[in-house]
Amino acid sequence: MRPGSSSRRRVVATAGVAATALVLAACGGGGNDDEGGSGGGSGGTLTIGTTDKVTTLDPAGSYDNGSFAVMNQVFPFLMNTPLGSPDVEPDIAESAEFTSPTEYTVTLKPDLKWANGNDLTSSDVKFTFDRQLAIADENGPSSLLYNLDSVDAPDDTTVVFTLKSENDQVFPQILSSPAGPIVDEDVFSATELTPDQDIVDGEAFHGQYTITSYDLNNLVSYKAYPDYQGLLGAAKTETVNVKYYADASNLKLDIQEGNIDVAFRSLSATDIEDLRGNDNVQVVDGPGGEIRYIVFNFNTQPYGAQTPEADPAKALAVRQAVANLINREELADQVYKGTYTPLYSFVPEGLTGAVEPLMEKYGDGSGAPDADKAAAALQAAGVTTPVQLSLQYSNDHYGPSSGDEYALIKDQLESSGLFTVDLQTTEWVQYSEQRTADAYPAYQLGWFPDYSDADNYLTPFFLTENFLSNHYTNQQVNDLILEQASTEDPAARTAIIEQIQELEADDLSTVPYLQGAQVAVVGTDVSGTEDTLDPSFKFRYGALSKG
Repeated sequence: MRPGSSSRRRVVATAGVAATALVLAACGGGGNDDEGGSGGGSGGTLTIGTTDKVTTLDPAGSYDNGSFAVMNQVFPFLMNTPLGSPDVEPDIAESAEFTSPTEYTVTLKPDLKWANGNDLTSSDVKFTFDRQLAIADENGPSSLLYNLDSVDAPDDTTVVFTLKSENDQVFPQILSSPAGPIVDEDVFSATELTPDQDIVDGEAFHGQYTITSYDLNNLVSYKAYPDYQGLLGAAKTETVNVKYYADASNLKLDIQEGNIDVAFRSLSATDIEDLRGNDNVQVVDGPGGEIRYIVFNFNTQPYGAQTPEADPAKALAVRQAVANLINREELADQVYKGTYTPLYSFVPEGLTGAVEPLMEKYGDGSGAPDADKAAAALQAAGVTTPVQLSLQYSNDHYGPSSGDEYALIKDQLESSGLFTVDLQTTEWVQYSEQRTADAYPAYQLGWFPDYSDADNYLTPFFLTENFLSNHYTNQQVNDLILEQASTEDPAARTAIIEQIQELEADDLSTVPYLQGAQVAVVGTDVSGTEDTLDPSFKFRYGALSKG
């Protein structure tokens, strides 16, 4: 894929993700220094359980949190975030810097080895990014590399990235994103996705851990990699077993009975609230960058471009009516018990550039819904009510509360008398395929960020070709997104980010409505959770220990 003004950074909303669950059980490990050095755990075992799902271990083929959670443990990155920080630093790199406005040069640490004994060199790095762009899988993260023109490896430890536009302020962050895991060119195919078992059998790992046993979405076993040379240092626990739960209620049962040590991502809000009163566990809260939003397909939504009654003004009025009727406070309180908060912005609160145009432009102006305003928008466009709206959500990807969440959204829309909602649900594997095939006129997504920058909430969604594949385009927005990414002056860049959100609030390609926190439930003898529940939004098993 050749990046440019029409290219995209793709987001697996899965991109979005809800609060899933990790599980840790068994013996503890001692403490290790977290600052650099080689890997190798200090002993002990943790069993980690989650309701997340893995799509594929191949970094070219997945852009979801469940898959990236595995990649963060076993693959090396050129740039990564140290524990407790959203800011990137060299990982297996010794240095990384712009050597010209369009050249970003990375020098690798010497004598790096894959777990299979192969040398890890600049040739692997070039291979990694070349194959991302060559494969350009629909469910992969290649669109994040929209500004990458070429990669050169002049010697074994030097990599030169040539970029299409100058002074890309987010490129170092992208190297730490789902597009950034480095792969072994002797194990991975250059032209197609490599099967999970081939990756495991090939021991193509250089993270804090290697995978020793792999049963997709049932059980994955990890062992600390003694020759890891990255930023995070030695893992604190030698062995980690990750168990995948089909039912979050079973996860809650195991954590409260002490059968597991940590539950992270997707206990229900009710279960989390209940566990806060349990003296046998700790509920640990961390900064949250997750958002929930409704996507509109501009071709198939009511009055969309490919419908018999196609009318852009009426289609916009339908989106405006939805934005006027969503009651965010009700969703946050009734469904999520405060583990999510109302979101009136395309960029979550707390990030530089976040403004709240959805509060200003829709509802009563103070955050509450306004049915009269919704009716007026539809009437002005000549839309006959009630509008027939097909609305889809995933019943297994965004946590056990999704059913309650979308039942309440349906009620909010229908109680106005302005909509009749056909609410349907689909399991995630099928859902992720159908949503990009124009099957859903309006549908649920969530987004868990690749990196802690406003850019990551704009480029994946609103560039002309985007991860949503919802046929939205606005050339002014497209150009401004590209401009902010290369604007060196922080104040000027912030102003552009704010302008993009104002324009998006007028177009309503998506309607964001909730922002979530990171929540982990751990046994009283588990430590390190606060360290990894950080603004990078990456959960690193190597920070955890027991005892």
